[in-house]
Amino acid sequence: MNLFFNNISIENIKIGMKASYSQTITDADIKSFAGVSGDRNPVHLDEEYAENSRYKKRIAHGMMTASFFSALFGTKIPGVGCVYVSQSLNFKRPVYVGDTVTAVVEVTQVDLYKNRVFFKTTCKVKNKIVTDGEAEIYIPKIK
Repeated sequence: MNLFFNNISIENIKIGMKASYSQTITDADIKSFAGVSGDRNPVHLDEEYAENSRYKKRIAHGMMTASFFSALFGTKIPGVGCVYVSQSLNFKRPVYVGDTVTAVVEVTQVDLYKNRVFFKTTCKVKNKIVTDGEAEIYIPKIK
């Protein structure tokens, strides 16, 4: 079940619910992310340096792909007002300029007592996992 809400109460969140977000990575995205994060590693920004790396060309920051999970939590499921508690991450493959990344979050557990929802988080490029992990999100009560 895919969701496109901007807010959903914890009582209405069920195991198996999913939301997704896709974005094609541009040179401007990488440069902007470097500016915001302070990570100016030349493997992200310098063509010549990257050509001599194991990746053979510039790669996007791994944390850029992980940030797409935050976009999903804050805008789709559960939506406005939720807060990250934790996120584990595994970076499996590089992401290059021009790659389209699709992030998916899937509900794996709901804890009504603590107002927490747990998710499987995955980013793919061309149907191959580039980033995955698990997230825990706190959801305040909707009044």
